[in-house]
Amino acid sequence: MKRRMLLTGMAVAPLTIALARFGHAAERAGATMSVEELQKNWKMYLAESADVVLSTEPLKRSEAEWKQVLTPEQFDVLRREGTERSFTSPLNDEKRPGVFVCAGCSLPLFTSAMKFDSGTGWPSFFTTIPDAFTTKRDFKLIWPRTEYHCVRCGGHHGHVFDDGPPPTGQRWCNNGVALRFVLKGDKV
Repeated sequence: MKRRMLLTGMAVAPLTIALARFGHAAERAGATMSVEELQKNWKMYLAESADVVLSTEPLKRSEAEWKQVLTPEQFDVLRREGTERSFTSPLNDEKRPGVFVCAGCSLPLFTSAMKFDSGTGWPSFFTTIPDAFTTKRDFKLIWPRTEYHCVRCGGHHGHVFDDGPPPTGQRWCNNGVALRFVLKGDKV
């Protein structure tokens, strides 16, 4: 009897973990919004008079100009495709309502309802604001990965993986230093 309970528990554990992840993501999305509705209505998480840019027209700056407007850590990640150490970004624990924008150009990328705790140490999202990123294949760690960049400034943000929660199964793993969080109540 104990062995059967143990085997049943082992079989049910992955499902329980997946449902818990989905429950957390669905709770943040309002539990009633589909991914399509969440993407379409993302501006409901944006503060009035928020300091963001809604145009995806390409932003061109010289390396010297980027060094003037970015911190050294931001420059390394956004312009040199670096990676910050895991569990170092305060945005990993950010749970308030709002919008995550590109630290390089202020283009909205994700909402707080798209965020979930992946346990990886980097802010992670199960979907994005539509048309915010371009992607390319990255072979830096031998096996291919999908790297994503801000469509407006070309800044490197992270990689997208297929091990995220339902409903998309995606994990947009983002460097926190490449983001700026705009709280829904902020007027700045």
